[in-house]
Amino acid sequence: MAKKKQRGVAKSAAVEKNLEASLAKLDAACKDGGAAVAKRSKEAKRLASASKRLGRKRTALIKRKQTAAKRAKARPSGETRGLLRTVLRELDSVRKELEKTRAAKIANATELSALKALYRRAAAYAKAIARTDRMLK
Repeated sequence: MAKKKQRGVAKSAAVEKNLEASLAKLDAACKDGGAAVAKRSKEAKRLASASKRLGRKRTALIKRKQTAAKRAKARPSGETRGLLRTVLRELDSVRKELEKTRAAKIANATELSALKALYRRAAAYAKAIARTDRMLK
C-alpha cells in the first residue's frame, strides 16, 4: 500500500495570495454579471418592442386580408386576387418573423432571470466580505 504524501503547513503568504486571487475573481464576476444583466435587459426591451410592433402589424394585415377577400369575392378580377395574394404573402412573412422574435424573447428572458439571480448572489457575497473585512481591520 502506497503512503499518502503529506502536505506541508500553508504559509501565510500563500494563503494571502489565494485570498486575494479569490476576491479578485469575485469582483470580476460581479462586474461581468452586472454588464451581462444590463446587456440582456436592453435586448429584452428591444425584443419586447419588436414583438409588440409585429403583433400590431399582424393584426392590421389580418384586417386587410379580410377586406381584400371580400373585394375579391364581390368583384373577382386579376387585380383583386393579386392584392389578396400580396397581403397573404406579407402576412406569412410577418407571422414567421413574429415567431422568431417570440422564441428569442423567451430564450433571452430565461437567460436574464438566471443572470440576475447569479448577479444578486455574487453581489451579496462581495458585500458580506467587504463588511467583514472592514470589521477585521
